[in-house]
Amino acid sequence: MKVGIVGLPNVGKSTLFNCLSQSKAQSENYPFCTIDPNVSIVNVPDTRLDKLSSLISPEKLIPTNVKIVDIAGLVKGASKGEGLGNKFLSNIRETDAIIHVLRCFDDPNIIHVDGKINPLSDKEVVEYELILKDLEIVDKRLDKIKKTLRSGSSESKKEIEVLENIRLQLENISINKNDYSDDQFEDFIKPLELISFKPILYVCNVGENDVISGNDYVDQVKKEIGNKDSEIIIISAKIESEINELDSFEEKKIFLDDLGLDDSGSNKLIRASYKLLNLHSYFTAGVKEVRGWTIKIGDSAYDAAGQIHTDFQKGFICAEVISYADYIEYGSEVKVKEAGKMRLEGKEYIVSDGDIMHFRFNI
Repeated sequence: MKVGIVGLPNVGKSTLFNCLSQSKAQSENYPFCTIDPNVSIVNVPDTRLDKLSSLISPEKLIPTNVKIVDIAGLVKGASKGEGLGNKFLSNIRETDAIIHVLRCFDDPNIIHVDGKINPLSDKEVVEYELILKDLEIVDKRLDKIKKTLRSGSSESKKEIEVLENIRLQLENISINKNDYSDDQFEDFIKPLELISFKPILYVCNVGENDVISGNDYVDQVKKEIGNKDSEIIIISAKIESEINELDSFEEKKIFLDDLGLDDSGSNKLIRASYKLLNLHSYFTAGVKEVRGWTIKIGDSAYDAAGQIHTDFQKGFICAEVISYADYIEYGSEVKVKEAGKMRLEGKEYIVSDGDIMHFRFNI
């Protein structure tokens, strides 16, 4: 699963990416500093793993992760080839969700591609170009499918109806995913990889003095987003960059305490990205390793088994399940079993976030 960081040039995308991944993507003060997308596998911070590790003392501790992609800055006219145009738009189509970084700070030393700071205008430029690209994709598909309609295909008629409805919504900037059934989405919409159907997290990049309470720019964004199906978080890329230069956990904690922050913005952003992808974790726990596994919210024990190995699915017998809260309360698997808190669950069991699981299987 892959999350793409997008926005206008010079809004702080690459700086945030460097802090998230501790890599060294270019982040200079000029447009199109990033040309090819930078990609990093980022561990998802989870204190539950640390607590399990302190109880078990495993040989290995392996967290879950998410793939973060820093995509080149977008400009007005990208859908027509301006800036990096289609290169940018094809990169973002390949992601599963979008982090949209908005510049919400004043700094005369950092160039703004339009010469003024206006996060709402920036947001509109990016989203308008994404919509234009989606319209282009829908139109191409409509042209192609209408040719097959002459053969009397009932599936073609269904697809045309869905695509024409999408086209109307795109023109009115009012995409509503709930207007489409699961079958319509899987059969006709998902294959097109339309950007407008991807979940979005808005990141307001502020100065260090505004990281706790925000500012007028942030207030404008919150008012604009309103009750839309999107989330907003506030981060200072400048602060995150400074944290990234510190070596030890203790130094970072002192730095955060001085600023009145309980956690770094990078950690919050990674966790929010994980949630944005509709993912959560279950754990396997033993002396060899304590490990987090990534599954979709709503996945079954059978699905979870397949994340470890296909043999676990093929020969699935049952899953031994302990809730995270019970494991922490009793302190060990043995004591949990003695208390009668371990459950045997079948294939259809819906995994809860933080479940500790052991699969019985036979091939």
